[in-house]
Amino acid sequence: MLISCNSLSVHLGKRSILRDISLTVEPGEIVTIIGPNGSGKTTLLRAMIGAVAPSAGQLIKARGLTLGYVPQTLHVDETLPMTVGRFMRLPKRGSRVEIDTALSQAGIPGLEKQQIMSLSGGQFQRLLLAKALLGHPQLLLLDEPTQGLDHRGSADFYHQISMVRDEIGCAIVMISHELHVVMRKTDRVICLNGHICCEGKPETVSNSPEYLSLFGLDGDNESAIYLHHGHHRYSHNGATHRA
Repeated sequence: MLISCNSLSVHLGKRSILRDISLTVEPGEIVTIIGPNGSGKTTLLRAMIGAVAPSAGQLIKARGLTLGYVPQTLHVDETLPMTVGRFMRLPKRGSRVEIDTALSQAGIPGLEKQQIMSLSGGQFQRLLLAKALLGHPQLLLLDEPTQGLDHRGSADFYHQISMVRDEIGCAIVMISHELHVVMRKTDRVICLNGHICCEGKPETVSNSPEYLSLFGLDGDNESAIYLHHGHHRYSHNGATHRA
């Protein structure tokens, strides 16, 4: 076990963002968290990082656990000249070998002298990935890293993530809206909407009534509404459901 949430809840002010979240991430696995906007996905990652304190429940981390974090995006002042190499050395200097290795692992080798503002959207996201890999993480957390990328760019990025897992053996937890794209690159899917609606293997979750209803995919009705009916748990085709 690398990290575990036990009946974790998060309240921000009077708002309940997450409630009764229980999950465990094991070494080497890729876990994808999906859910609509406002479902608490980013808050869950922030709780795992330690940026948000649980209002109830427990967050347990393995002793000495090292985390890497890739945000949705990062604002860089367009008037500030900065090379990839300089960015990789902030706020603390990494060795040339470490930087070269991280850039290669992220799929952008040889770009150290290139200006950040000249990078494509996909290259910039890989740069953020490389930055996270500098710390040799045992657990890599990614918050919708392909937002703004086209379908091909997203598929390529997720393929790179899978290669990173295979190469360095870290576990990965990532947020995505694109279950159809990540299906082949993830071991387990958690469907979130304030609470865990269902979880299991990608092909199982993608066929579950909760997933189909939550994303408006039941039949041809693209405006289907997800209904919350408490916290009862049951199984369907091998997935664990919490409705």
